[in-house]
Amino acid sequence: MAGGSESNQNIHLQKTASPINTPLIGLVLANLLPFAGVIYFGWGLFAVVLFYWAENLVLGFYTLVKLLHHSPIGGLFSGAFFLLHYGGFTGIHGFFILTFMNEDLAQQIMPDSDSWPGPLVFMEILYRVVATALSQASPMMLLGVAGLFVSHGLSLLINYFGKGEYQSQDTRKLMGAPYQRIMILHFAVIAGGMLVMMMGSPVGLLVALTALKLGADIALHLRSHRKAQRYRAGSAAR
Repeated sequence: MAGGSESNQNIHLQKTASPINTPLIGLVLANLLPFAGVIYFGWGLFAVVLFYWAENLVLGFYTLVKLLHHSPIGGLFSGAFFLLHYGGFTGIHGFFILTFMNEDLAQQIMPDSDSWPGPLVFMEILYRVVATALSQASPMMLLGVAGLFVSHGLSLLINYFGKGEYQSQDTRKLMGAPYQRIMILHFAVIAGGMLVMMMGSPVGLLVALTALKLGADIALHLRSHRKAQRYRAGSAAR
């Protein structure tokens, strides 16, 4: 029985697999923009790392969409908590990246004596970090961030809604997913970035850094959607 169940599950996975993985293609194309930035537009380490940090904002936005879809009423409360917690996390993360790359930017970011009250100060930091990042971003970088929004939006429409991945999700999983992705991806980016700084930001290492990020992104993308496919196959078998 176990063997038959596993066989049926594999058949179901094959049936649900799309011959053209549009979200994955979009993910690859979005991640190729830093390659173009490094090779053709003179991006240095600061621009590459700032671009990858901006993906945190994209992930946060679509997580809020998923939370509201999962529970339109409860999502208002879980979304507010997520916005405060994840927004603060992303703001502090961005602050360290910006000031590590350029100490002069600290004055633009840190709240003054008239800062927002209580925990909302983290939202103020996020707001200031985003404003500072926009002031440092080139048109090419903004185009790349738009590409990330399109890429993750395609995945949301095709995989999450279209293929029913939302059925395997709950509030805890939805809120934790962007943190897991950030920790893995940005560990690779920061480790590679430190090596690039030590070597004087040569183009070859910057290209290797973007390739490392792309490989990690593809692996995480395939892994997360494979889990959802297995869940749907198991539900269908039952």
